[in-house]
Amino acid sequence: MYSSTITQYEEKKPPQSTEQDVEPTPIPKEQTLARQPIIWRNVIGITVLHFLAIYGLVTRYQDAKFWTWIWNVAYGITAGLGITAGAHRLWAHRTYSAKTPLRIFLATLYCMAGQTHFYKWIRDHRTHHKYTETLADPHDANRGFFFSHMGWLMVKRHPAVKKYGSKVDMNDISADPVIEFFDKYYEVIMMTLCFFLPIMVPVFVWNETWYISIHAALIRYVWSLHATFSVNSFAHMWGNRPYNRKVKPTENATVSFFALGEGWHNYHHSFPWDYKAAELGTYGLNATTGFIELMAFLGLAYDLKTPKKELVDRITIKKGDGTDSLWGYRRH
Repeated sequence: MYSSTITQYEEKKPPQSTEQDVEPTPIPKEQTLARQPIIWRNVIGITVLHFLAIYGLVTRYQDAKFWTWIWNVAYGITAGLGITAGAHRLWAHRTYSAKTPLRIFLATLYCMAGQTHFYKWIRDHRTHHKYTETLADPHDANRGFFFSHMGWLMVKRHPAVKKYGSKVDMNDISADPVIEFFDKYYEVIMMTLCFFLPIMVPVFVWNETWYISIHAALIRYVWSLHATFSVNSFAHMWGNRPYNRKVKPTENATVSFFALGEGWHNYHHSFPWDYKAAELGTYGLNATTGFIELMAFLGLAYDLKTPKKELVDRITIKKGDGTDSLWGYRRH
């Protein structure tokens, strides 16, 4: 059974980071806001992308065939696991280990989501955790909702992000042959899996029109982007902080629904090495945990890391805001 592969850690023996490592690392006080030129290519591209997706949804949603809706929803959810179970919990945080077939499968799903190269995504996320809510945080929530949601993609990086992000340890990622291959051919693989394939299947399998299939793919793509963005914005601003009241990340059930379990963010920033990224005992709002445990049951995932309940209790009582984690465990 997969339960034999779960490793529970005591407070004295954390897997990769100590309790102190979870706290945001301060950067020198002389670091101030710097001029960040607008990247007009990104602004125009994001604007056009949203216009086409919204226009297609508003004007032709009623004309799409039933299976076009099913296909794109299923495709988006499946691709999302490449981000949550793959780039995030497997590679960025090393919360569990995976055999080569699963690693290749997750890398393929990640490319279906169409975000950016593995190396860039993982480096940004590790930088975000190490320097949360500082100027070195790529999507610093202190700079407002829009910036943390998507505005950070429209301007050049703050000098602190470049300086301190370059210091984040990425040796394990550089040495990973699966990531090396997918990053080398990322553009071709991503365009094929994120756009060409999902557009052609409805057209050639159930005779969907090219117009509707193209717009359906754009709607699915925009939706999946905002599901990811919501973790950086909504889950850093609205919700409670039962595990650590001193940081901005919150517990947000709505974000968890759309982001396949990534919205239990106060817990995740308190225990970033937990494969569950939450204290949940069920999978209703944490589909990624269910997927990882299924892979463990099949023998494809192993060494699932999680803290002992006693450790979580101590941290919660010591640092929490006195509230309960919704659908988590009650202790106050």
